Amino acid sequence: MPREKKIDMVILGLLSHEPLTGYDMKKRIDGAIRFFWNGSFGNIYPSLKELENNGSITRCEVTSDGREKISYKITASGKEELRKWLRDEQASNELKYETLLKLFFGGVEEKNVTYHNIEVFENKIRGDLEMLRTYGKVLEKDLENEDHLHYYLTVSFGIDSYEAYLKWCAKAKKLLNGRAQR
Repeated sequence: MPREKKIDMVILGLLSHEPLTGYDMKKRIDGAIRFFWNGSFGNIYPSLKELENNGSITRCEVTSDGREKISYKITASGKEELRKWLRDEQASNELKYETLLKLFFGGVEEKNVTYHNIEVFENKIRGDLEMLRTYGKVLEKDLENEDHLHYYLTVSFGIDSYEAYLKWCAKAKKLLNGRAQR
């Protein structure tokens, strides 16, 4: 595949379901997709322009509430580009957590700072896990729907991963507490 910009695939994937504005795409990315991918207006809009220029998407001007909005829809060549990417066996699965980076270098600070960083991480994970479980319950009701099945697969991966993160948090805090008592 000539381009390796994954935001293009996110955009094409979103547009494979329905026409959207750039703002709507950002809302979708900040919703359920944020658990495993992110995107900013700074990379969405340049990609939209590129995808439009290469014929993967087309622009549709829509009037709503008296205001003109620019919406985009996927073309046949855009769908083929998305399908090609889906069939490609190569995938980048990088894990980057700033919390882990802080823990790695945490030896230069007091243990209570490391403990606090773990608690902050744990609290975020708990909130996200609750949301993922809610998504999962809704999606479980209609797994016959092909899209819902695929959404559910990502949600269940998130649930299992976040539960493992919470288990690790408890173990890490216990280890830090044990070291603090020595």
